[in-house]
Amino acid sequence: MIVCKSPAEIEKMRDASVLVAEVLAELASQVKPGITTLELDAEAERLVRAAGAEPAFKGYRGYPCTLCASRNDEVIHGIPSKRPLAEGDILSLDMGVKKQGFFGDSAVTVPVGRVPEEVQLLLRVTQEALEKGIEQVRLGGRVSDIGHAIQKHVEANGFSVVREFVGHGIGASLHEDPQIANYGEPGRGPRLAEGMTLAIEPMVNLGRPGVKMLADGWTAVTRDGSLSAHFEHTVAVTKDGPLVLTRAAARVP
Repeated sequence: MIVCKSPAEIEKMRDASVLVAEVLAELASQVKPGITTLELDAEAERLVRAAGAEPAFKGYRGYPCTLCASRNDEVIHGIPSKRPLAEGDILSLDMGVKKQGFFGDSAVTVPVGRVPEEVQLLLRVTQEALEKGIEQVRLGGRVSDIGHAIQKHVEANGFSVVREFVGHGIGASLHEDPQIANYGEPGRGPRLAEGMTLAIEPMVNLGRPGVKMLADGWTAVTRDGSLSAHFEHTVAVTKDGPLVLTRAAARVP
């Protein structure tokens, strides 16, 4: 069942979502060679709790941390560790919070120091693909229009889209209907209606799309060892088009 939110509920989601954006921006500014993802995780939890919110991921189905911190060939759900980041790594930071009973969820991928041009392109194309997907969030459109736009942009630039993990509805629960694949034909699935709130999150590989799970039961990595990037926004469907809740500029004065 897809739950459409009232304007008041969307405002609560915006408050949670902007906090996610602000925390991720702060964490991204701290990413450098030598820092550990466990240190970033501790800072994330400190900032979230100081703002009167709760980490959405910590304890969710047994997940141990506030952040998912996925480096290099780790696609998603990387568990923070004491291993220092190195020059030339890339790091995906994925985080959600719960505040006033509603969730926000977002992800960014950042370079650690300098990275090759091909890797810079991977990050740029993945972020652009997210924006292409968001552009399809309009009344009367179909859920599959989002994934089709993402896939088209990614593959036009020579990269591949992960199939095993998808975006999702979000609201009073972290994961709600509908699922939002990052690939597929347009014009399929539920129609987009005012008040729907969606977590759109392309995961894009430098090589082939296949992934596999590690023994920790959480971390997914690329099968071919290629790098992977991940960007995500929480977006509301409005009569005026998409409202991206996980932008710092979305906070109401």
